[in-house]
Amino acid sequence: MASPSTRSSSTNAAAVENSDWVELKPGEQQFVGYDYSEYECQILRYRKVTQKKNEFYEVVLSATPFYGEMGGQVGDQGVLVSENDTIEVIDSKRENGQTVHIVKQLPKDPSAQFMACVDTDKRDASAANHTATHLLDYALKQVLGDHVEQKGSFVSPEVLRFDFSHFEKVTDEQLRQVERMVNDMIRQDLPRDEHRDMPMDEAKKLGAIALFGEKYGDKVRVMRFGPSCELCGGIHATSTGRIGFFKIISESSVAAGIRRIEARTGKECEELLYNIEDTLKTVKSFFNNAKDLQGVIQKYIEEHDHMKKEIEGFQAQAVERAAKTLVEQAREVNGVKVVTSVIPMSPAAAKDLAFKIRAAVQGSLLCVLGTHDNQKPQLSIMMSDDMVSDHGLNAGQMVREAAKLIQGGGGGQPHFAQAGGKNVDGLSAAVDKVIELAHL
Repeated sequence: MASPSTRSSSTNAAAVENSDWVELKPGEQQFVGYDYSEYECQILRYRKVTQKKNEFYEVVLSATPFYGEMGGQVGDQGVLVSENDTIEVIDSKRENGQTVHIVKQLPKDPSAQFMACVDTDKRDASAANHTATHLLDYALKQVLGDHVEQKGSFVSPEVLRFDFSHFEKVTDEQLRQVERMVNDMIRQDLPRDEHRDMPMDEAKKLGAIALFGEKYGDKVRVMRFGPSCELCGGIHATSTGRIGFFKIISESSVAAGIRRIEARTGKECEELLYNIEDTLKTVKSFFNNAKDLQGVIQKYIEEHDHMKKEIEGFQAQAVERAAKTLVEQAREVNGVKVVTSVIPMSPAAAKDLAFKIRAAVQGSLLCVLGTHDNQKPQLSIMMSDDMVSDHGLNAGQMVREAAKLIQGGGGGQPHFAQAGGKNVDGLSAAVDKVIELAHL
């Protein structure tokens, strides 16, 4: 599926220094990767590349089974083996119509005969994922409609990502339909029907899907698996059965009108199922290995909700009692009721308490509360309107100044403000600071 890769590459952003190519022998590279995973070859040319103080070499072979990264499919890895050397190929990329092999070191004798060997385990996994994207594309069109069009893809041995045009979130039911359709085609073990160098007109008659915006020559490669038929230059499984199993992991939006599906196949699906099984076993162990896990969890949720309501009721009563007590203990300074306290209390309860005190006090009020919850201090200032209009006080300004003593900050309205901090031990001093700033 020839398409732009959705994989971001940090190598593009880094400064790269390329030395000149060292030419060992003339000739053009022959790509044999569609038919072989091992092939005899020689090195045509190589060059050293320096990137972020790391050195590696780019090597061009006379013939190669290595597929260079292109169309969203990652490049092959493997080894170059000679009589005296085994050189690891850590990546392959496509450059100027040929595969460039990335190696960390050059062989002792670059002019030797080599056997280029692809890591077939990784290639087979990548090929399975690539074929799965074709089946996914077909299934999405069947379930969502013909407006679905591929907008990008990424295929590696571990994962596949597929971007497509669609105007809304794909529902869970639709995703399940897509999965079932793809897995049905996998179980049918549909053989790979490949047509190389097919004239474009014939490919269109065959029903091959071309990507919008892609440029194609007069001759194209067509890849068909049962009802799925597309123009594609990538590496594919010999039949859909090689995919094993297909499972969608996520569906999300990546741009306006563009959705992304991430999925796993084969061995990665197996590992995913093991992880789910292990997680379920762990969860069951929390509930004495209950057979009806869903029922037990539902019961715990209901009990939790009931307890939460009871606790909220107790908290409300506690706030009512605290408000009554603090108002009764308030001292009067120059005609102003002054309420101060440092108590353990949640932020929400502290705000509720401040407003209850304001409602209970007739006349001028200055209320300063220092509260703490899980070693997190909070300072709350509540004043009557006349303290703002007649005395010129501003709770927001005062709380910012006093909050320095609890290593924090905050703000709010002129009559009510709050601040959080880090130093619980500074709460009493912060409360006193507010009273000092009030100049009563």
